[in-house]
Amino acid sequence: MKYFDGIENYIADLKGVLDKVDRNEINRFLNILYEAYDREANVFIFGNGGSALTASHIACDLNKGVSFGRKKRFKVFPLTDNIATIMAYANDLNYEDIFVEQLKNFFKEGDVAIGISGSGNSKNVLKAIEYANKAGGTTIGISGFKNGRLKEICDCPVSANIDDMQIAEDMHVILGHIAMKAFIAVLSADEKK
Repeated sequence: MKYFDGIENYIADLKGVLDKVDRNEINRFLNILYEAYDREANVFIFGNGGSALTASHIACDLNKGVSFGRKKRFKVFPLTDNIATIMAYANDLNYEDIFVEQLKNFFKEGDVAIGISGSGNSKNVLKAIEYANKAGGTTIGISGFKNGRLKEICDCPVSANIDDMQIAEDMHVILGHIAMKAFIAVLSADEKK
């Protein structure tokens, strides 16, 4: 059987990112989500390609994984899951509008918008984050590479800090899993008080 050298390189690079990721960024991300949960605010999450799946995954983990069986629940809406709506906006308006137009239907002051973009420069993600900022929301930007413009315009940047899309995406999924585990622990402890 052939052994592929890329295995060790990939694992080493992922370990390097995990060692370097800014724990304060992650903690701030968790606090924003916890405050949204506490005040029953809506959380909207979105991204393109693999980031679209990460948005859906994080929404599932918070809506079901954390919330199941609890009286108070997270309210997380992935703007990536309604294909008909996405394609209608992309076809009739512009692909840059697929997320911002959905936010215009539902986003209220005090809600949270989470944009995921490996490059930090996805125009549709940036447009939605800019809208959420103007609408009085709190914005989180999850990115990789050099963070792009997303880091500059969001309230809470969280970066994988690596020029590798696959490892950046891995870190983004791990961030969602960290959130799930953290909230299960915190909310379980709160319920025992």
